Amino acid sequence: MRITKDSRQPVIADVARLAGVSVPTVSRVLTGNIPVSEERRQRVLAAIEELNYRPSSLARALKSGERSMIAIFAASTSTYGYANTLAGIEEVAQGAGYSVVISAVKSSEDQDVKAALEIALQQQLAGIIVLDFDPSGAEVLKQLPKSIPTVAASGFSAGQPGFPYAFIDEYAAGREATQHLLDLGHSTVHHLGLYPLTQFSGRYQGWHDALSDAGIKPPPVLEASRAPRSGYEQGLRIAADPGITAVFCSNDGLALAALRALTEKGVTVPDEVSIIGWDNQPFSEFTWPALSTVAPDFKDLGIRAFRLLQQQLSGAEEIADSTVRPQLLERESTAAPGRRPVASPSQ
Repeated sequence: MRITKDSRQPVIADVARLAGVSVPTVSRVLTGNIPVSEERRQRVLAAIEELNYRPSSLARALKSGERSMIAIFAASTSTYGYANTLAGIEEVAQGAGYSVVISAVKSSEDQDVKAALEIALQQQLAGIIVLDFDPSGAEVLKQLPKSIPTVAASGFSAGQPGFPYAFIDEYAAGREATQHLLDLGHSTVHHLGLYPLTQFSGRYQGWHDALSDAGIKPPPVLEASRAPRSGYEQGLRIAADPGITAVFCSNDGLALAALRALTEKGVTVPDEVSIIGWDNQPFSEFTWPALSTVAPDFKDLGIRAFRLLQQQLSGAEEIADSTVRPQLLERESTAAPGRRPVASPSQ
């Protein structure tokens, strides 16, 4: 069968009719993610070439198996750690001649994971990078096809088996931040975190274990959301509780919001309450007092993740994980504990 050429651009249905296959079969050949018999694949490629359905460069790529697109799966594209990791990946990927498609994973629920996978796997992918920062990323790794080279970036101290990992050692940094406050003389350290998400982070586990190893029962997490308002509200509770003298926050935004609430209530930082943040966002050194914080290099994490993927694409059989420990920046918001006045029952 031959299709009469006219002024309109050919569509996928034209390719399917000319090749004598279904539209889904043409789609599978184009994406390369689902196996198609070699005989059908060649018919589809011949139809694509005859109809000029794709630019000749893409047609050659389809024939040779060359691919130049990287898919990134992430639960967020706007929060500081995610955004800077994505920026690192994009920078080196584009410099190496790859394009990037980002697929947002709304939650770890099966339907949201499948929706994100469906969008990305329609592309002709060279490889995949998963930001395994949370349950969403972990679930994506479980459901990905094994045929596509995949690496992950994470803040845990260990990843899922079968994938090369670029790590930020959140656990070690969480322990160090907590131990710093204990060494200053605080009897315990409270954690202001994105609950329950914080339980899946290395920084939470580092905080928890540092206290436990010191013979201190970890206090309940001061629960917050990504909304800065939640950090402010917890700051008001901290101000009203003279038993809280040191707080380790899961990000700088929450720390800054808590600092505002404490200042409003006349609780001085660090004389009465010490605060440590996480992220080293640009504003953190310009707060009053300057915020002590943990500085993970998220952009470097993205760069390291792509370098691991490059090793996979080059056919390397043994790929070692890459791990970097964040730096604790001791600024002005931490000090030895002072004396906090006990609130009266009427307050």
